[in-house]
Amino acid sequence: MATTITEILELERLEKDIYRGRATATTLQRTFGGQVAAQSLGAAVRTVDTQYRVHSLHGYFLRPGNPAMPIVYLVDRIRDGRSFATRRVSAIQDGKAIFTMSASFHVGDSGIEHQDRMPQAPVPEDVVPVHESTDPEDAWLASEWADWDLRVVPRRDVPPLGGSAAHQQVWFRSREDLPDDPVFHVCTLAYMSDMTLLGTSRVPHLEDPVQMASLDHAMWFLRPFRADEWLLYDQLSPSAGFGRALTQGRLFTRDGTLVAAVVQEGLTRTPRS
Repeated sequence: MATTITEILELERLEKDIYRGRATATTLQRTFGGQVAAQSLGAAVRTVDTQYRVHSLHGYFLRPGNPAMPIVYLVDRIRDGRSFATRRVSAIQDGKAIFTMSASFHVGDSGIEHQDRMPQAPVPEDVVPVHESTDPEDAWLASEWADWDLRVVPRRDVPPLGGSAAHQQVWFRSREDLPDDPVFHVCTLAYMSDMTLLGTSRVPHLEDPVQMASLDHAMWFLRPFRADEWLLYDQLSPSAGFGRALTQGRLFTRDGTLVAAVVQEGLTRTPRS
């Protein structure tokens, strides 16, 4: 049975600023990057005052994680200011860092406001859920994320963007009602943000064998949202070369509110013989 997001985000406190995340059931050979990012953020959140809200994270995947082993998170309290707080987290397995992350927190201020318009996309009810799809790639998504309602927009239905090299859209929401705590939803989105994003780089290269792995991950949380309500993950890959691909994502609520932005670079090299 797949591990639920509630179980994934549960952390055991070992000592002040030291936490442990559980191993999770998975079909992946390596620990899912979103899991490490979400648990790292969860550890950081536990060390800041509740007046601060996370607004960004920047992480680097250093080594492949072993999904059968728990991960220990060491939090460094870099700064506690009047408006901002900063934390650095190291994720440790077998005595080695597999991931490092900086997270910034803000109390919130008043200022200018604007946002991009939500791109055109089919409504989620018009997109086949991955658990009903005949696409083998969708079948894997349905198995790995069984507690999520995932709907990958068919490529023929993704509206073209002028000059865009690769474009992909995914609707998703939790099948179960999640806790009301906004921090829980932020950590949940950090988990889901790694899902399918690097795959956008393969849209123009579906016939090419590619070895893929996330290298770094940056995320900005812009407005409140719930992860148990529909979110559109609009994804682009503006460049690929030298064995790496750059990907970008924007997350919108169903009513068109832009709630988060993601940038990731990943390994996309030709498999070695």
